[in-house]
Amino acid sequence: MIESGPNARTVQINLEPFTLVGATTRSGLLTAPMRARFGISNRLQYYSTELLSTIVTRSADILKVPIEEDAAVEIAGRSRGTPRISNGLLRRVRDFAQIKGDGKIDMKITKYALQALQVDTHGLDEMDNKILTTLIDKFKGGPVGISTLATAVSENAETIEEVYEPFLIQQGFIVRTPRGREVTSRAYTHLGRIKNNQEGLF
Repeated sequence: MIESGPNARTVQINLEPFTLVGATTRSGLLTAPMRARFGISNRLQYYSTELLSTIVTRSADILKVPIEEDAAVEIAGRSRGTPRISNGLLRRVRDFAQIKGDGKIDMKITKYALQALQVDTHGLDEMDNKILTTLIDKFKGGPVGISTLATAVSENAETIEEVYEPFLIQQGFIVRTPRGREVTSRAYTHLGRIKNNQEGLF
């Protein structure tokens, strides 16, 4: 279909047989007839640490940088189950290995690099932890509305909802309630806090 209104017309194009693959993270926004046109509907899951470590090892080989097996597992475990993040962390750790080490990625340089990058053992980065600490320190754990939270952490509300919040919910650090976002007991434990908002370790 080209143009619009009274001038709209269809143009037929001869195509060879092909397979159409569609992907979305928001299938609920598609109409039912649209979804029904796809004969097979699958849901992708996060990659396991074991599989991600294989990807990291392969990527390191492509980058021509030696990497120890336990270092590959460490990077994989902090990658949120996503190969793209694994490869990104690998490249940053490689930079540290070349500047601060002897060029080889071992466990020592890996932990040093990930700590410098502020990526913790759960795969949470600086903004993830900022969201959790803000909820605890400024809002006593919540609940708090997404707009208020976004203002408090100086981030766009849609970015929090679409980029940071899904992983935090999936990992059990925050929950959505009718009144807003609220941290869970796991978030307190992760940050070494107690629920009366005093610093401390369990």
